[in-house]
Amino acid sequence: MADDKNLRALFLHQLKDTYFAENAILKALPKMAQAARSDELRGAFAVHVEETREQVKRLDQVFRIVGEKPEGVTCQAIQGIIAEGEEVMKDFAGSDALDAGLIAAAQAVEHYEITRYGTLLAWARQLGLSEAEDLIKETLVEEENTDEVLSELAEDAINPAAA
Repeated sequence: MADDKNLRALFLHQLKDTYFAENAILKALPKMAQAARSDELRGAFAVHVEETREQVKRLDQVFRIVGEKPEGVTCQAIQGIIAEGEEVMKDFAGSDALDAGLIAAAQAVEHYEITRYGTLLAWARQLGLSEAEDLIKETLVEEENTDEVLSELAEDAINPAAA
Protein backbone atom coordinates (compact mmCIF):
# COMPACT_ATOMS: atom_id res chain seq x y z
CA MET A 1 0.00 0.00 0.00
CA ALA A 2 2.71 2.50 0.95
CA ASP A 3 4.58 1.77 -2.32
CA ASP A 4 1.88 3.49 -4.39
CA LYS A 5 1.82 6.53 -2.07
CA ASN A 6 5.06 7.98 -3.30
CA LEU A 7 6.26 11.26 -4.83
CA ARG A 8 5.28 10.15 -8.34
CA ALA A 9 1.71 9.49 -7.20
CA LEU A 10 1.64 12.86 -5.47
CA PHE A 11 3.03 14.53 -8.60
CA LEU A 12 0.29 12.92 -10.71
CA HIS A 13 -2.41 13.97 -8.27
CA GLN A 14 -1.20 17.57 -8.28
CA LEU A 15 -0.89 17.49 -12.06
CA LYS A 16 -4.55 16.43 -12.30
CA ASP A 17 -5.55 19.10 -9.78
CA THR A 18 -3.70 21.74 -11.80
CA TYR A 19 -5.27 20.49 -15.04
CA PHE A 20 -8.74 20.89 -13.53
CA ALA A 21 -7.80 24.35 -12.23
CA GLU A 22 -6.48 25.59 -15.58
CA ASN A 23 -9.62 24.42 -17.37
CA ALA A 24 -11.81 26.13 -14.77
CA ILE A 25 -9.77 29.31 -15.17
CA LEU A 26 -10.30 29.14 -18.93
CA LYS A 27 -14.04 29.36 -18.28
CA ALA A 28 -13.77 32.16 -15.69
CA LEU A 29 -11.36 34.53 -17.45
CA PRO A 30 -13.69 35.58 -20.29
CA LYS A 31 -16.37 36.47 -17.72
CA MET A 32 -13.86 38.58 -15.83
CA ALA A 33 -12.75 40.27 -19.04
CA GLN A 34 -16.34 41.06 -19.93
CA ALA A 35 -16.99 42.52 -16.47
CA ALA A 36 -13.84 44.70 -16.49
CA ARG A 37 -14.36 48.42 -17.04
CA SER A 38 -10.77 49.21 -18.00
CA ASP A 39 -9.62 48.48 -21.55
CA GLU A 40 -6.15 47.67 -20.21
CA LEU A 41 -7.52 45.12 -17.77
CA ARG A 42 -9.74 43.55 -20.44
CA GLY A 43 -6.65 43.31 -22.62
CA ALA A 44 -4.60 41.69 -19.85
CA PHE A 45 -7.34 39.12 -19.29
CA ALA A 46 -7.56 38.41 -23.04
CA VAL A 47 -3.81 37.82 -23.22
CA HIS A 48 -4.00 35.47 -20.26
CA VAL A 49 -6.83 33.47 -21.85
CA GLU A 50 -4.50 32.69 -24.76
CA GLU A 51 -1.62 31.88 -22.40
CA THR A 52 -3.88 29.59 -20.38
CA ARG A 53 -4.87 27.67 -23.52
CA GLU A 54 -1.18 27.08 -24.18
CA GLN A 55 -0.63 26.09 -20.55
CA VAL A 56 -3.32 23.42 -20.84
CA LYS A 57 -1.55 22.11 -23.95
CA ARG A 58 1.71 21.96 -21.98
CA LEU A 59 -0.03 20.02 -19.22
CA ASP A 60 -1.29 17.60 -21.90
CA GLN A 61 2.37 17.13 -22.90
CA VAL A 62 3.41 16.52 -19.29
CA PHE A 63 0.73 13.83 -18.99
CA ARG A 64 2.12 12.17 -22.14
CA ILE A 65 5.68 12.36 -20.79
CA VAL A 66 4.64 10.48 -17.64
CA GLY A 67 2.50 8.02 -19.62
CA GLU A 68 -0.86 9.13 -18.25
CA LYS A 69 -4.10 10.28 -19.84
CA PRO A 70 -4.82 14.00 -19.34
CA GLU A 71 -7.58 14.30 -16.78
CA GLY A 72 -8.47 16.51 -13.89
CA VAL A 73 -9.53 15.91 -10.32
CA THR A 74 -11.82 18.42 -8.70
CA CYS A 75 -9.88 21.29 -7.24
CA GLN A 76 -11.88 22.77 -4.39
CA ALA A 77 -9.36 25.56 -3.92
CA ILE A 78 -9.72 27.01 -7.41
CA GLN A 79 -13.49 26.62 -7.26
CA GLY A 80 -13.48 28.74 -4.10
CA ILE A 81 -11.16 31.36 -5.55
CA ILE A 82 -13.30 31.62 -8.70
CA ALA A 83 -16.47 31.87 -6.59
CA GLU A 84 -14.93 34.79 -4.69
CA GLY A 85 -14.20 36.51 -8.00
CA GLU A 86 -17.79 35.98 -9.11
CA GLU A 87 -18.97 37.50 -5.84
CA VAL A 88 -16.83 40.59 -6.47
CA MET A 89 -18.27 40.90 -9.99
CA LYS A 90 -21.79 40.76 -8.58
CA ASP A 91 -21.31 42.94 -5.50
CA PHE A 92 -19.22 45.66 -7.17
CA ALA A 93 -20.77 45.71 -10.66
CA GLY A 94 -20.80 49.23 -12.03
CA SER A 95 -18.60 50.65 -9.27
CA ASP A 96 -15.23 52.33 -9.57
CA ALA A 97 -13.80 49.59 -7.35
CA LEU A 98 -14.86 46.70 -9.62
CA ASP A 99 -11.58 46.50 -11.56
CA ALA A 100 -9.54 46.62 -8.34
CA GLY A 101 -11.59 43.68 -7.07
CA LEU A 102 -11.15 41.82 -10.35
CA ILE A 103 -7.40 42.26 -10.14
CA ALA A 104 -7.40 40.99 -6.56
CA ALA A 105 -9.41 37.95 -7.64
CA ALA A 106 -7.13 37.34 -10.62
CA GLN A 107 -4.05 37.61 -8.43
CA ALA A 108 -5.50 35.07 -6.00
CA VAL A 109 -5.73 32.72 -8.99
CA GLU A 110 -2.19 33.57 -10.10
CA HIS A 111 -0.74 33.01 -6.63
CA TYR A 112 -2.48 29.65 -6.40
CA GLU A 113 -1.09 28.67 -9.79
CA ILE A 114 2.41 29.86 -8.87
CA THR A 115 2.40 27.61 -5.79
CA ARG A 116 1.15 24.63 -7.81
CA TYR A 117 3.64 25.04 -10.65
CA GLY A 118 6.49 25.71 -8.24
CA THR A 119 5.76 22.46 -6.45
CA LEU A 120 5.29 20.51 -9.69
CA LEU A 121 8.64 21.88 -10.88
CA ALA A 122 10.44 20.78 -7.70
CA TRP A 123 8.87 17.33 -7.86
CA ALA A 124 9.61 16.93 -11.59
CA ARG A 125 13.26 17.70 -10.81
CA GLN A 126 13.30 15.19 -7.96
CA LEU A 127 11.71 12.55 -10.20
CA GLY A 128 14.16 13.20 -13.04
CA LEU A 129 11.44 14.36 -15.45
CA SER A 130 13.57 16.92 -17.28
CA GLU A 131 11.22 17.23 -20.27
CA ALA A 132 8.30 17.91 -17.95
CA GLU A 133 10.49 20.28 -15.94
CA ASP A 134 11.02 22.53 -18.96
CA LEU A 135 7.29 22.71 -19.74
CA ILE A 136 6.35 23.42 -16.13
CA LYS A 137 9.05 26.09 -15.81
CA GLU A 138 7.75 27.85 -18.93
CA THR A 139 4.27 28.05 -17.43
CA LEU A 140 5.57 29.13 -14.02
CA VAL A 141 7.40 32.06 -15.63
CA GLU A 142 4.21 33.08 -17.47
CA GLU A 143 2.18 32.98 -14.25
CA GLU A 144 4.76 35.11 -12.45
CA ASN A 145 4.79 37.59 -15.33
CA THR A 146 0.99 37.82 -15.34
CA ASP A 147 1.02 38.51 -11.61
CA GLU A 148 3.55 41.31 -12.18
CA VAL A 149 1.47 42.83 -15.00
CA LEU A 150 -1.62 42.80 -12.78
CA SER A 151 0.30 44.43 -9.92
CA GLU A 152 1.59 47.20 -12.15
CA LEU A 153 -1.85 47.80 -13.65
CA ALA A 154 -3.39 47.95 -10.17
CA GLU A 155 -0.77 50.28 -8.71
CA ASP A 156 -0.43 52.59 -11.71
CA ALA A 157 -4.07 53.03 -12.74
CA ILE A 158 -6.80 50.83 -11.30
CA ASN A 159 -6.34 51.35 -7.56
CA PRO A 160 -5.95 55.15 -7.85
CA ALA A 161 -9.11 55.29 -9.97
CA ALA A 162 -10.98 53.21 -7.39
CA ALA A 163 -9.85 55.46 -4.53
